[in-house]
Amino acid sequence: MSKAGSTLRERFEEAVAFMNSYTHPLPADLLLKIYAYYKIANNNFDHPGSRKPLINAFKMNALIQAQEITEDQAMEMYIEVTDTVRNGTY
Repeated sequence: MSKAGSTLRERFEEAVAFMNSYTHPLPADLLLKIYAYYKIANNNFDHPGSRKPLINAFKMNALIQAQEITEDQAMEMYIEVTDTVRNGTY
C-alpha cells in the first residue's frame, strides 16, 4: 500500500518501527516528545517504568504537557517528529 493510501495507524506503526531501529543519539527533549506521543497514541497512561526517579519525572512532565491531544493527534505528531529525524531537520 502506498504511503498516501495508508491509514493513520499504519503510518504510525511504520514510524514506530523506524524510531525503534534508529541508532543515532537524539536530543532528550525530542525523545520525551516521542515518548509522550507514543503513550497517548496507544492510550497507555501507565506510570513510567524507569528505575531512576528523575527520568520518571521528566517522562511524566512530557505526558502532562501533551495531555490535551487526542490519540489521532498524537499519532500525527509522532509521524511528524519521525519525519524530522528521517530528514535530519530536528
